[in-house]
Amino acid sequence: MKINVSKIPEGGMVLQFERDGEWFRRNLPGATPPDFVPDRIDIACTAWRMKENVFIEGTVATAVDVPCCRCLEMIRLPLRSSFKYTFTPPPSRSQDEVELNAADLDFAYYEGDVIDLDTVILEQILLQIPIKLLCAESCRGLCLHCGINLNKTSCNCRGEVLDERLAVLKQFKGQP
Repeated sequence: MKINVSKIPEGGMVLQFERDGEWFRRNLPGATPPDFVPDRIDIACTAWRMKENVFIEGTVATAVDVPCCRCLEMIRLPLRSSFKYTFTPPPSRSQDEVELNAADLDFAYYEGDVIDLDTVILEQILLQIPIKLLCAESCRGLCLHCGINLNKTSCNCRGEVLDERLAVLKQFKGQP
């Protein structure tokens, strides 16, 4: 979604639109496709302008089907994010080194007279995906030996199986 800065009225404007999983896949940087693709992505935001600065505040809501990190069962993960950005034209001179603070994270530049919200939306979705996805905190995962899902049934594998290649390392246990 592109916003023409000069067409933002004095009182601001409200935008509501949606994107699909194919849009997400096309706009993702890199050649490798993600492990997940969101369903319908709902976006609602308000944009207002003060001179050349544009303030955008809104929400992104979607859901993704992802595998649990322990048992590999598919889980539905709802995602909702609120965002606030201040867009300004780029500075006229470049600065070599600038130290960023927390307020700078919600700050971006726009080129010409257009703000591209697609990158903001994509960023908000990616930031909401946890590093370790679990179907439940109590997920027992898969058996290391037979691969059975321990949440559904138990197996008869012994608890500790030592890899023979690593048996020599057991000698080091307890030595200074």
